[in-house]
Amino acid sequence: QVRLVESGGGLVQAGGSLRLSCAAAGSIYSRNAMGWYRQAPGKQRELVATITGGGSTNYADSVKGRFTISRDNAKNTVYLEMNTLKPEDTAVYYCNYRSGAWDYWGQGTQVTVSS
Repeated sequence: QVRLVESGGGLVQAGGSLRLSCAAAGSIYSRNAMGWYRQAPGKQRELVATITGGGSTNYADSVKGRFTISRDNAKNTVYLEMNTLKPEDTAVYYCNYRSGAWDYWGQGTQVTVSS
């Protein structure tokens, strides 16, 4: 079993920064990819950023240059540093851990960016 717990969300003004954390517990293997997704009201869940076990990263075009994903394999934790936040970044952010064909999700953390 895998359990993911996100933290770090909140309310911030446009232009501000937040850092999300996701602590993973259970059958975690550092070689597997982890990532962040988000879902805004009335919209589908979308990819924000992913990172492989080897540290290769992938970002949605909308966040490139503003967000940075990283991981600490010793702590089974993945981070999302979010800078220059915009109102359109407002969403529930979900942590993801992928093991083969299985996707595991956290409960989500709300990020609200005011204009």
